[in-house]
Amino acid sequence: MGTSAKTYPRKPWLMRLGIGVFAVGVLAVLAVFVMFAAGLRDLPVWLSAAAGVATPLGIALGLIALVREHRAR
Repeated sequence: MGTSAKTYPRKPWLMRLGIGVFAVGVLAVLAVFVMFAAGLRDLPVWLSAAAGVATPLGIALGLIALVREHRAR
């Protein structure tokens, strides 16, 4: 029985970048939530900004990568 190795095409660099930025944003959102739940009220501005900007930016980059990949076919 010969099994053929499935080869999956690599994700474009823009998609990988979008996934990474989204992951950083989600981690920032979780950190803000945990810190706020722990009773901290003066959260760092950079952390709040990362939570508010990185998550939607990652989604936008992923969508742009999907549209570019679809148009290339």
